[in-house]
Amino acid sequence: MQARFHAIWSEITPKLQKALLPYIGNDDFPAMLTAEQVESIKQISEFDDQALALALLPLAAACSLAPISHFYVGAIARGESGNLYFGANMEFTGVPLQQTVHAEQSAITHAWLRGEKKLVSITINYSPCGHCRQFMNELNSGTQLEVYLPNRPRLTLADYLPEAFGPRDLTDTPLLLDTVHHGYQLAISDELVQAALDATNRSHAPYSQSHAGIALQDEQEKIYTGRYAENAAFNPSLPPLQAALIFMNMAGGNCQSIKRAVLVEGENNHLSQWNATESTLTALGCTKVQRYTF
Repeated sequence: MQARFHAIWSEITPKLQKALLPYIGNDDFPAMLTAEQVESIKQISEFDDQALALALLPLAAACSLAPISHFYVGAIARGESGNLYFGANMEFTGVPLQQTVHAEQSAITHAWLRGEKKLVSITINYSPCGHCRQFMNELNSGTQLEVYLPNRPRLTLADYLPEAFGPRDLTDTPLLLDTVHHGYQLAISDELVQAALDATNRSHAPYSQSHAGIALQDEQEKIYTGRYAENAAFNPSLPPLQAALIFMNMAGGNCQSIKRAVLVEGENNHLSQWNATESTLTALGCTKVQRYTF
């Protein structure tokens, strides 16, 4: 079992411990549960979908990286596939607070990067802030996304974000989690560059068309990719680096063990991810950061 779960494990009920141990007990647990695993856990624990998601929140919050606030938030996103995806807030010392990742963003992005096509619900241990409500409104689930909190009735995003402004107010565009491929190419055989290019081709930037993606390589030679997730309200947009750091953290990686990073974006994009990417990675101890353009 990963060390981050040790402290919280004793707070899980014995019946749920028994159900979870075959999965969370492994050091390579990817902070997600497949639909088949969820069904097995439900049978043993006698929990329904929502009771299970609520019970998993402490484990999701254990994935939080909060050296500034010491405020640990967990989230569980449930996909239309039946899979459950963990998420947690992330903070980075030495860089502006705008680089912070919220737990809802983490769980949603985690699901997106693992290929989930649509979310049906998200469960959080604290009420979502306005930033996250707007971020969630970019999803192809729309305002019908179900939102659950401990000791609260089931509500939808429409309840949390009345009279919402979102992508449907602007133009007919792909929505977040829709399948896209932008068709960009680079004649470079480098594995990390191609991984970043693939992330760029799957990025969500319908308003600026400034598609971008990144690939990180750690000291164990593992590669983690991230895609830009743009928002109709602009400010809640999630940079590709943050997406990759989410994926790395959820997979149990160390965000301070990045030895090389490659950002891919358009030369003539209306906006560039480069300066924020380079400065944040430098703060995390990565000195080899490269930018490739198409």
